[in-house]
Amino acid sequence: MGKYLCFFVASLAVTLYAPAQNQSCSPPPTLKDAYQGCFMVGAALNPAQFTGQDQAEDAIIRAQFNSISPENVLKWEVVHPQPDVYDFALADKYVEFGQRNHMFIIGHNLVWHSQVPPWVFEDDKGTRVNRKVLLQRMRNHIQTVVGRYKGRIAGWDVVNEALDEDGTLRNSPWEKIIGADYIENAFRYAHQADPQALLYYNDYSLENEAKRQGALELVRKLKAKGVPISGVGLQGHTSLAWPSAEQIDTTITEFGKLGVRVMITELDVDVLPSASHTADVAYNAASDPKLNPYPNGLPDAVQQELSQRYSDLFRTYAKHCGLVTRVTFWGVTDKDSWKNNWPVKGRTNYPLLFDRNDRPKPAFDAVIQLALKRGC
Repeated sequence: MGKYLCFFVASLAVTLYAPAQNQSCSPPPTLKDAYQGCFMVGAALNPAQFTGQDQAEDAIIRAQFNSISPENVLKWEVVHPQPDVYDFALADKYVEFGQRNHMFIIGHNLVWHSQVPPWVFEDDKGTRVNRKVLLQRMRNHIQTVVGRYKGRIAGWDVVNEALDEDGTLRNSPWEKIIGADYIENAFRYAHQADPQALLYYNDYSLENEAKRQGALELVRKLKAKGVPISGVGLQGHTSLAWPSAEQIDTTITEFGKLGVRVMITELDVDVLPSASHTADVAYNAASDPKLNPYPNGLPDAVQQELSQRYSDLFRTYAKHCGLVTRVTFWGVTDKDSWKNNWPVKGRTNYPLLFDRNDRPKPAFDAVIQLALKRGC
C-alpha cells in the first residue's frame, strides 16, 4: 500500500497525508507519461470535476490525463434544449478547463438517438417533421456547436451508436426521417464548421463480429464518398471476460486496414455479474441482490482479476501504438461511474483505476508497470 500512498501524496498534494512523505518516496509515472509516444490517455469528466467543485478529482485529472471528453454537457438535450435556445455555460467551462491544462479536447457528441429533445423531430403540433426540416435542424445544430469551438475542440464524436447488434443501421428517428445518408451529412456539416477538427464514428460492441462488419462497411462507404471521417471510437465498455484480447486485436486491425485511426473512447471494466449484453443506455434491469455482490468493497481476489484484465487490455492497445491514438476512461473514480446505476439502479461497481477515496487501485499499478516493461 505504501507506493499508492506515495503516489497519492505526490500527485494530489493533500495536506492530510503530508507527514507520510520522505526523500525515498517518489511517485510512479503518471498514465499520460507512461504511454507518451504510444497514445494519449484521457477521462470523461462531469461538471464537478471541471468547475473546481471536486478538487481531489481535479488533481487526479491534471496529473494523469492529457485528453478529456465530456460526459453530458455537449449532448443535444443540454446544449440545445429548445429550438431557439443554446446553453453553452457548462460546455464553455469544460473547454476552458482543457485549454488551461493543455489537453486534447474531445466533443461528445453531435448526432445520437438518445438524449435528444423531442422538439428536434417534431413540429409545434407534435407531428413528425420531414427530411428537409430535420436536415436543416441537424445542420444548424452542428455548425453552431462545432463552430463555437472551432480550433479549440480537437476531435468530435460526430455520430454515436448508429448500428444495431446485427450490424444494420439502427431504426432511429434520424434514419426514419432522413434516411441512411444522415450519417454522411452529419460528417460533412461538421467538417464545414471546422475543417481542421478530427471527426469520429463512435459505438459499442464493435468487437462482436456482426456489428463490426456493419461498422466496417459503413466506414468503407463513407470513405468511398469522400466523407471526412478520421477515426472510429471503440467504446470499450468491457467486463472481466468480454471481449477477448483476440476480438479487440482483430477489431483494431480491421479498422486500421481502412486507413482510419482507432480510439478507445469509454473504457471501464464491469466486475459485477452481468445483467445485460448491451451497452444501450435505454436498457434497464430489475434490482436483485445477486447482481450486487460487493456493496462493502471489492474482494482481493476480484481486485487481482481486475488488475490482470486492465493489464491485458493495455497490452493489446499498446500493440497498436500509432493506430490506437487515444485511450479514454469513462469516468475518473469508481464513485462517479455510470456503472453504479446501469443497467441496475443502486449497485456498487468498481470499474476504474481510482477508488471511491480517490486512491489508485492495484489495477493502476498494473497498467503503469506494463508500460514500463514495454518501454512505451
